[in-house]
Amino acid sequence: MDQLAAGVHQLRIKRFVNVYFVEAGNDNEWVLIDTGLPGSEKEIQAAATELFGPGAKPQAILLTHGHLDHLGSAKELAAAWQVPVIVHPLELPYVTGKAKYPPRDPTVGGTLAFMSRFFPTDLPDLTDVVEPLNLDDETVPFLANWRWVHVPGHAPGQVAFFREADHTLIGADAFATTNHESVPNVLLGIPKISVAGAPFNYDWQQCRESVQKLAALEPRHIGCGHGPVLSGLQAMLDLQHLANEYPLPAQGRYLHEPARVDASGVEHLPPPANDKLPKQAAAVGIGLLLAGAGWLLVGGRRKKRRAKTYAAR
Repeated sequence: MDQLAAGVHQLRIKRFVNVYFVEAGNDNEWVLIDTGLPGSEKEIQAAATELFGPGAKPQAILLTHGHLDHLGSAKELAAAWQVPVIVHPLELPYVTGKAKYPPRDPTVGGTLAFMSRFFPTDLPDLTDVVEPLNLDDETVPFLANWRWVHVPGHAPGQVAFFREADHTLIGADAFATTNHESVPNVLLGIPKISVAGAPFNYDWQQCRESVQKLAALEPRHIGCGHGPVLSGLQAMLDLQHLANEYPLPAQGRYLHEPARVDASGVEHLPPPANDKLPKQAAAVGIGLLLAGAGWLLVGGRRKKRRAKTYAAR
């Protein structure tokens, strides 16, 4: 585990995605932010025991958003701890099985986009344990010194968490603190503030505005859904640079027209972009099949010739 700031610890799950243990200010009172990939509950419980002692449980589980790498263990942990899972109301349709997120966009380009074709799309149903965030109060539940910030574009109800006292930011997937397009960088935790989750970003204008909103907070301690903890003036300046020079992809389904969402789920989708890979893969597959058939045919003919030769002898 790494310490992001006073009373805030980051745990990396499978060297890929982060969860956060945030102390509430009173003895042994804390909340868990995000729950990592499915099957991470034992690792998270072990970390909770290390930090807070045997039998420790949070007052609540807060989700920055409902993508599988963030809510993966929420159902199991909520049941084990008997605590609620709290999300922004715009996330409710997706985490209760009533709607699916805007389709991923593998045509946006990059390593993550290529890999996204193989990611599962079904989510655990949190209907029995989930509660909506109160939109009339920006204070984070159970964390009186924190406020939540709505940062859509990557997920409709994505929220970041900010503590004004020491300018600590948990930025969700509004951006990343490692190069999200480099698998080695992500796995090794090499620091770099960058765009996060490109194939899952359904509204690029909102993504840019969300980063600008967070940069304006001038955070000095930064943790995100992916990447190591960062602290100091340079981290703040790097986030401001990303906000000022936010790079858009060269292509992609949502580049010129975003998906539109409402309280029920996805309301409108732009037409899919032309994804050449399946056709290329099919062509390669057909080519391999033809080559294999040709090899078998030639091999069969050679065997027949050998058989005739031996028969003639």
